[in-house]
Amino acid sequence: MTESRLLSLLSLLQTPREWPGGELAERLGVSRRTVRRDIERLRALGYPVEATMGADGGYRLVAGTAMPPLLLDDEEAVAIAVGLSTAARHPVQGIEEASVRALAKLEQVLPARLRYRVRSLGGATVPIPGVPGPEVDPEQLTTLAAAVANRERVRFAYRAHDGSTSTRLVDPHRMVAAGRQWYLLGHDRDRDDWRIFRIDRIADLHATGARIAPRDLPAEDAAAYVTEKLYSLAPTYEAVITLHTPVTEAIRGLGEVAPISEGTCRLRTHADTLDWLAFRLLALGCEFEVHEPAELNARLLALAARLTRAAAQ
Repeated sequence: MTESRLLSLLSLLQTPREWPGGELAERLGVSRRTVRRDIERLRALGYPVEATMGADGGYRLVAGTAMPPLLLDDEEAVAIAVGLSTAARHPVQGIEEASVRALAKLEQVLPARLRYRVRSLGGATVPIPGVPGPEVDPEQLTTLAAAVANRERVRFAYRAHDGSTSTRLVDPHRMVAAGRQWYLLGHDRDRDDWRIFRIDRIADLHATGARIAPRDLPAEDAAAYVTEKLYSLAPTYEAVITLHTPVTEAIRGLGEVAPISEGTCRLRTHADTLDWLAFRLLALGCEFEVHEPAELNARLLALAARLTRAAAQ
């Protein structure tokens, strides 16, 4: 009974709030004296439970010098195991090995029923290899995450796309993971504007200790803001192409299609990469003529030369 009650007490304390002794006693159905004894048992097991005095005092779990055993329910344990497996393929420098070690430790103590669920999920899932991305120092991520949580200003050196470097003083708002990239969204103090920074291009990062006031982001959320900005910065190519196929056979999802004659039609479309557009045109399976942009014709010629060389070999 004591062990079960200790687990229930620990589960309550793992909620990020302060629990008055009377409320804990009521939740557990015991006296306040029993709660105090159970708190001491948890401390002896390595759980750093802090007590505050006074009428509004209570108990809360705080960070300690060593990590005690975690109390997880079934769904949480499976979620962490799956997350560690995914993290082993994430572009964070050094996290692959650490994730494998943590996963091995977790699987060692998982009950058989949960170990079976994790392995079944892993065995039934085949990840598509991603495009290698730049590695991010996990220490950078933890420093920025702490600054975001503590509303603390940071200073760092930043390397721009053209290779130029500058020193930035930034009020961090959120970190956003997009594909194989990590971004920091923050308010640049010197430029008095919201800016997006690739975290792999940040160096000499340190927190300044200066507290910042909350700012209203000019978007619904950080992810939406970063997505919109990244798309707006990408080059957009407008293309006009004659397709030698009836308009009824043309793929409408590629852009706006209008008939020219019984066997031809005009395609108007746009893309942020010429390579993607070139491959989509080749996949149509019909003859076509590019009227604009000129860069697309140049890209098609280079692609044709590459294919010719490959066929000759």
